[in-house]
Amino acid sequence: MRSQVPVYALLAIFLLLCASPAWAQGPAPETAPPLFPGGALISYNSIFTTRGLISNPSETISPTARPTFSHEGDFNFTWGFHPNFDFTVVVPVVTNHFQVPGGTLLADGTGLGDVLLLVKYRFYRRDSQRGTTQASVTGGPKIPTGRTNLADNTGKLLPASLQPGSGSTDFFIAANWTYTGLFNLRRLVADEDFHSVIRSEGTQRTRLGSSVESRFWLSYRPYESKDVRREWFIGPALTWLHAQDDRIAGATQHGSGGDVLLAGVTTYAGLRPGMHVWVGVDWDVAHSTGAMFMPVRRHVSFGITQQFRFHVLGTNK
Repeated sequence: MRSQVPVYALLAIFLLLCASPAWAQGPAPETAPPLFPGGALISYNSIFTTRGLISNPSETISPTARPTFSHEGDFNFTWGFHPNFDFTVVVPVVTNHFQVPGGTLLADGTGLGDVLLLVKYRFYRRDSQRGTTQASVTGGPKIPTGRTNLADNTGKLLPASLQPGSGSTDFFIAANWTYTGLFNLRRLVADEDFHSVIRSEGTQRTRLGSSVESRFWLSYRPYESKDVRREWFIGPALTWLHAQDDRIAGATQHGSGGDVLLAGVTTYAGLRPGMHVWVGVDWDVAHSTGAMFMPVRRHVSFGITQQFRFHVLGTNK
């Protein structure tokens, strides 16, 4: 079981940066390895996303509008149920706000989001004097448990794109790669997370655009205890986000999808054995300019993870 050391001064600096965008990686600093057999974790990830305001000053909400500001609190349970396999449940609670240029808030509300059920399989691991190379795939459904009846300030039902839930059963698929010992530096780690959400039609006859995300994180461990129970990771991240156009009642909403390139930094630090926290910040450095596209401009994420021993399938332990 891995733990890390507290670096309170550094974390304080990064928490101050939370006024800027961020994109944290998740409950573990390396995305390819599954949890060890019989291990489990619970984590909470708090995610703040700010998008650019729509250019049209009309106070009519577009059917493809995204929240101008949102907060998502993700409750995560992961269990290493078998060698090279783990199982994850993610339960989100989502708060969405929508405002137009001039600062008028037209809608806001909170509700349960769609639950993710995921299985990860590590199909490759190679150890060497340099370090370890690992690769894995993850897949599973996104179940339509989320709230879909939020209304605006006048009582009118908000479009599907502003609801905490989608009303659709979607599929999540990911490929992850971790390379420890880049350039023969044992503490330098390259980590790639590539994933996609393939969407179906949901509430209000709306099929939200399927999405693709690629996130590359280059991290260095300035500190590592001799027993490897205490570590600190920090490094830059580069993220590409792509969203396809939405479809409403079978009609493609041209210009509602697009691309965003984000750059930032993420750090992980320990509070005690088995527990660590992370903070990440990301900035929009480039984006496409579709007529109805609302790019992510700022993203902030921080969270906490606690690991513990659980159970291995096929044993009495």
